[in-house]
Amino acid sequence: MWSLALTRILPAVTVGVIVSWPALAAQGDDPDWPCIQRKVALLSLGQIWNGPELPQTAADWSKDAAIGALVQELAARRVPLPEAQQKISAFKESLSDGEREIRMAMLVRGLFDHMNRERSDVISGIARYAHRQRKAAAFLRQEASAVDALRGKPDANPNEVALRSDRLMFQTRVFQERAQSLTFVCEVPTLIEQRLYALTKTIAEAFKAK
Repeated sequence: MWSLALTRILPAVTVGVIVSWPALAAQGDDPDWPCIQRKVALLSLGQIWNGPELPQTAADWSKDAAIGALVQELAARRVPLPEAQQKISAFKESLSDGEREIRMAMLVRGLFDHMNRERSDVISGIARYAHRQRKAAAFLRQEASAVDALRGKPDANPNEVALRSDRLMFQTRVFQERAQSLTFVCEVPTLIEQRLYALTKTIAEAFKAK
C-alpha cells in the first residue's frame, strides 16, 4: 500500500523540488552561479590592502623560496588564523632593517596572488558544479513527467512503474544532497577573502609598527 501511494505522489513531489532549483540558483547575469553571494571572479589588490604602496619588485615574490613557502603555509585554512598572524610577526622579527620593507611587501603580494587564484579556482568549480546540477534538474523533470505518464496508463506494468519510481526517488535524493552541499561550498570564496584580508591587515599593522 505504501509503495503504491509513493508512486502516485513521487512525480509531483520531484517536480516541485526540481523546479525550485533554477529559480533559487541563478544570481545576477550568470545562470550557472548558484550562490547567494554576489559573484566576483577576481579581487583587486586595493580591495584587501590598506597599507603603503607596494614596490614593483614585490611582484617577484615567487623567486624567493622562503616567501613562497610562507605564503603556502599562511594561506592554508587548516592553520588557525591567530597562529598564522603570529607567524607573520615572527617572520618580520627575523628580517634585518634593510630587507624588512621589501620582503614584507613581497609577502603581501604573494598572499594576494596565491589566495586570489585559489578563490577564483573555487568559483570556477562552483559554476561547473551548478551547471551539472542544472542539467540534472532538467533530466529529473523529464523523468518525473515520464513516470507520471506511465503511471496514468491503464495497462502499465506495476513492476516497471515501481522500478522507475524507486530510481527517480533515489536520483532526486542524490540531487537534493548535492544541492544542499552547495550551501557550504558557496561560503568558501568568502572565507578565503576574509582570511586574506585579515592576514594583509596584520602585515599593514606591522608596517606601521616598524
